Amino acid sequence: WGYLLGDDLHYGLFATGDEALSEATAALTEAMVAAADANRVDRLLDIGCGNGSVGCRLAEELGLEVEGLSPSTVCVDRATALADARGLVNARFLRGDGMSLPFGNRSFDRAWALESSHLMLDKRALVHEVARVLRPGGRLVLCDITACQALTMGDVLEHRDAFLLLQAVFGRARMEPLSHYSDLCAEAGLAVSGTRDLGEATRATFTRWRANAHANRGAVIQELGEETWQAFLDACTVLERFWDEGVLTYSLLVAER
Repeated sequence: WGYLLGDDLHYGLFATGDEALSEATAALTEAMVAAADANRVDRLLDIGCGNGSVGCRLAEELGLEVEGLSPSTVCVDRATALADARGLVNARFLRGDGMSLPFGNRSFDRAWALESSHLMLDKRALVHEVARVLRPGGRLVLCDITACQALTMGDVLEHRDAFLLLQAVFGRARMEPLSHYSDLCAEAGLAVSGTRDLGEATRATFTRWRANAHANRGAVIQELGEETWQAFLDACTVLERFWDEGVLTYSLLVAER
């Protein structure tokens, strides 16, 4: 994934479209930091911590106590190794499920979910668990791929092959409209204080991913095979089409307890 998606393993936020991917991914992180008002808190839960790059950055630059969670042992091991290499005693990573958080009630000031919620099939459980572990006045900040509108069975059938390709490349996922997340927050006692559609600002990510795939073609094929390499390129084209046709977009949501 590092060969294909870059070191941060997530979408970028492009102001002009000319930025390097690393600059754009850093900009997305900064947008989430601002939305979370993370400079004024002590303890943050990173749900879906990936390789730990974002969690370690938050711990190192902001001095936060970060608890990172991932269902992947490989991700937890890499995130832990990164924290150890940087001497971060305030960043800890463990294996766990965002739909059943292994933490006590009112444990965190902030919950951070960066491109992890679309992979969780029970989003109601995720949002209710976040509400449970947030302290009064705590805040959820979430960035993810969302559906532009609720997908009907007809939509799914129309785009069946495209969705199957995305599943084969990126894993099983379920994209919901931003309004669905807002409804779940209200149900869980979280007040949505802000939302943003970042579809246009994130679209250039696919161009950068495609360039990474070509630049690292040999390494990716050696690890995964040429068929997987080509499938990734095809998936980037599908995502661009879904962005342009108003099927999928990228959204930011902020909610407070």
